[in-house]
Amino acid sequence: MSWTTERVDLLKKLWSEGLSASQIATELGGVTRNAVIGKVHRLGLSGRAKTATAPAKPRRTRPATSAPARPAASAAPRTIGATALKAEPTPVAAVATQPAPVAELVIPQEQRATILQLNERTCKWPIGDPSTDDFYFCGRNSDPGVPYCAHHCRIAYQPMNDRRRDKRARG
Repeated sequence: MSWTTERVDLLKKLWSEGLSASQIATELGGVTRNAVIGKVHRLGLSGRAKTATAPAKPRRTRPATSAPARPAASAAPRTIGATALKAEPTPVAAVATQPAPVAELVIPQEQRATILQLNERTCKWPIGDPSTDDFYFCGRNSDPGVPYCAHHCRIAYQPMNDRRRDKRARG
């Protein structure tokens, strides 16, 4: 199948009318949904009209009285390794239930690892900016079956209940 001028024009017309890539592929015939998506991207076609058959789902909103107040964010950014993170405001309701933050770990020079030194028994937690010379991996002994040491596992893995609670708190 080749993209003739007529087929490209039809693709543009159907795309602007809001048809899905699958619907366009069916209409054109002899072409897959992924081929349609690829052609749309190569042509640089932008957004399209919303279809009347699929109205947007209305968002659920909470009453203003149940939304937790948000304190102002701290002006100083937090850092993990050598990377600065912008502080996010934390809902007041979630402050008391969040686990205590894990203290930053200082890794001795002799335990730090390069990518070539990593194996199944070393912690693969990246520290710093990969584009700089002082970037390294933790390199401490990792727990069996996980890529990180116990310290970095506490940072990387959150219990499911904590993630659900945090998501609800962000609203």
